[in-house]
Amino acid sequence: MKNVAVILAAGSGSRTGLSTPKQFLPLGGKTVLEHSVQTFHDHKGIDEVVIVTSPEFMDKVKEMARRNGWTKLRAVLAGGKERYDSSLSAVRYYSEAPDTVMLFHDAARPLVSDRIITDTLKAMESYNAVDVAIPAVDTIVKCDDQGREMDSIQDRSLLWRMQTPQGFRQKTIEQAYRIALKDPQFKATDDCGTVLRYLPDEKVGIVRGSERNIKLTYADDLSLLEFLLSVPER
Repeated sequence: MKNVAVILAAGSGSRTGLSTPKQFLPLGGKTVLEHSVQTFHDHKGIDEVVIVTSPEFMDKVKEMARRNGWTKLRAVLAGGKERYDSSLSAVRYYSEAPDTVMLFHDAARPLVSDRIITDTLKAMESYNAVDVAIPAVDTIVKCDDQGREMDSIQDRSLLWRMQTPQGFRQKTIEQAYRIALKDPQFKATDDCGTVLRYLPDEKVGIVRGSERNIKLTYADDLSLLEFLLSVPER
């Protein structure tokens, strides 16, 4: 059985408002993608790394791998139009190894820690699907479909904010997508949501994440990431 890190780096990053996809933006002397990959690559519990990126950037990523000496890199795969297409690219790559533990991580979360990876791998000993998340600290309001009127206030004590990595046995996430792709109403923004909906009997464990494990979404997030990178995690 292998533990594989799947780094999802095929997004366009349009919300940053920048011409360069966010995973290739500079951060602390490296790119955002390099920070994300390096943490998984150096973790003793990770056996292989797979990077999924847009077809036009595959050569760029391969050159990055050579430059950094990523000996655990197994493959650079082409992503698709939707986020789940990228996940599926990796799932299908390991189709003949159903017991493989796969940790799917957004390349745009460059400050993922060794502790989070370790805890996720540990949780995978008890679950076939695991999500990293942190408790919501703000009051969460459910509004109407126009976003104009308040419908209800949710119980904050039961709400957590999802992060990555998300861990799965290969056979579990493959089965969830096999069912999902037959559903004409299927829409997915993350892999755990697919398991929750299409494998309702499969319990999804939660691993506590970190406020540092933020996702680069807007251009201003780069300044915060630069600051956090300069401050050791407690």
